Amino acid sequence: MTGPAVPLRRAAADDAPAVRAVVRAAYARYVPRMGREPMPMTADYARAVRENQIWLAGEPPAIEAMLELVPAADHLLVANIAVHPDRQGTGLGRRLLDFAETEAKRQGFDELRLYTHVTMTENVAMYEHLGWQQTHRGGQDGFERVFMRKLL
Repeated sequence: MTGPAVPLRRAAADDAPAVRAVVRAAYARYVPRMGREPMPMTADYARAVRENQIWLAGEPPAIEAMLELVPAADHLLVANIAVHPDRQGTGLGRRLLDFAETEAKRQGFDELRLYTHVTMTENVAMYEHLGWQQTHRGGQDGFERVFMRKLL
């Protein structure tokens, strides 16, 4: 059961600690699989909130999910998407990805991109199910990643 839709709002500077908390909770299950913390767990969210487009579901301290978008010259990058473990499986992640598509079109982009770690196989499968295509695999910033795109 998904429950009522949670409105999305743009993150403000004082949301950074809550953003960090939801990201750390969402990614914690990958630490044993990867042997270390994924990059989103160590990011500077005060900086990310200032420099990128971060959208939130929920209000602090109970942020349910976050989406981080970064415009590039020819695409919009889904730099991070994190759903609190208590809300995973409710459709909230898919709602955030749908929002990313809408936002990309609104900003004049016809392509979304993202990357994920090769060990996050369930994420790769989910993205492919939602119409994303793998473009390549390779190392970046010390992580083995799967790079994907979705044409809009």
